[in-house]
Amino acid sequence: MSVIKPEVSVDPKVMVAEAEKALADISSIKTGIGKVIFGQESVIERTLVALLAGGHALLVGVPGLAKTKLVETLGTVLGLDERRIQFTPDLMPSDILGSEIMEQDEHGKRTFRYVKGPVFAQLLMADEINRASPRTQSALLQAMQEYHVTIAGERYDLPQPFHVLATQNPLEQEGTYPLPEAQLDRFLMQIDILYPELEAERQILLATTGTTEAVAEKIIDAERLRAMQNLIRRMPVPEGVVDAILNLVRAARPGADNEMAKKFISWGPGPRASQALMLCARARALYDGRLAPSVDDVKALAEPVLQHRMALTFAARADGMNVRDVIGNLTKAAI
Repeated sequence: MSVIKPEVSVDPKVMVAEAEKALADISSIKTGIGKVIFGQESVIERTLVALLAGGHALLVGVPGLAKTKLVETLGTVLGLDERRIQFTPDLMPSDILGSEIMEQDEHGKRTFRYVKGPVFAQLLMADEINRASPRTQSALLQAMQEYHVTIAGERYDLPQPFHVLATQNPLEQEGTYPLPEAQLDRFLMQIDILYPELEAERQILLATTGTTEAVAEKIIDAERLRAMQNLIRRMPVPEGVVDAILNLVRAARPGADNEMAKKFISWGPGPRASQALMLCARARALYDGRLAPSVDDVKALAEPVLQHRMALTFAARADGMNVRDVIGNLTKAAI
């Protein structure tokens, strides 16, 4: 089997040693999160995979499923500077990016000074992001893609690493503003959060209704996270995995040579979806203790990577189809 090697050649022994160290850190991170978040193994895995891959994630779930708690816990465990913005209809771009204020010294000279907003954090929680107006939502676009903001013509770089974990309530849509496709495409994954299993909910009841609650502890720091992200980008990828990614993404576009795409897909994923699958497949492999991704990683990540990058036709909706059904059928056919 041919393998797509990283651009920079690395001594295999060094790579294995780095991977073993990363595996030990990931195991400690899982344990640290598990002390506070019960159950939701798939959600934790996908969120950590998104962060290890160096991207952003959109968490979708009804209220009360510990979305905020998860982000706070991740910030603590990963040693990141974490901040939260509660999006509301009256939120302004300056409430996110910051603004210039005028100051006057003792000599009467007036100057402008830029006061940074909460976007200058390593882990930003955008809570209920769809409640803000499109003007305010767009304030995050440049930050999420280019990792800097521009205020009054001046460029200000964001802290590194920089990640956005946004939340969205799928039930209450009155007074909300759906995210534009261009902004959705900036999220590496959409992670759906479901109700917990019985035993997990039992643990939640017992652990959170007493006089004390478990508190997350710092496991690694930002520099260590960046080193792990760099390791993931250097992992070799089998050519069969690359072909699986390309086959799946291209099959999910309107006009593709398959009946599912021709009949049910209105618009589909672009090259960012392929990039996201490549990075996330590598990160998932490392999360599972492997040094190279497999086709199974692509299959497991197809839904969270593609579902927010596609739209169905009226005929599909009339037939009772949803995006997950289409992705599932395409994955079986294309890979």
